[in-house]
Amino acid sequence: MSNEALPQAAAGEIERLDLARLGAMLRERRGSLSLRQAAADANVSFSTFSRVESGSQPDLTSFMLLCAWLGVPPSEFFAPIAPREQSGVDAAISHLSSDPRLAPEAAGKIADVLRTMYDALAQNVAGQPVVACHLRAASVLRPGVPERLNKLLGTMNSELERLVDSGRL
Repeated sequence: MSNEALPQAAAGEIERLDLARLGAMLRERRGSLSLRQAAADANVSFSTFSRVESGSQPDLTSFMLLCAWLGVPPSEFFAPIAPREQSGVDAAISHLSSDPRLAPEAAGKIADVLRTMYDALAQNVAGQPVVACHLRAASVLRPGVPERLNKLLGTMNSELERLVDSGRL
């Protein structure tokens, strides 16, 4: 498993294993112990301890053993990297679904009413950009290019909306 693997977090965030922090804590805890002695104390192989201390990702068993040796929970090394956006309506529906006083059917009915009301009453916020992008190279583009690109993307978005509204797309 590469350190790019992204398990889904219960709190609605995607998390990754903070290998640099794990390695730093291992070095700190090891102190003056040799790598071999620290590995033996942690009940992992010398090579595993050395690799993890240098920033490599351990297998699950080794990770759990190293966390136990450090005396910290495994969750200590997971860092959020991408919050998952949740609308207000979705948050309310989530709360309703987890309410033990509501039967699942009742929560579903309330959720349907909420979503219907929201869809009927919600309005687009004027002044918000319809199209947004991040250009890493914007600082090296010729003057005016980012603005022209933004205008072009806005025009493309408008045309796509027109085609969708007319049923042609």
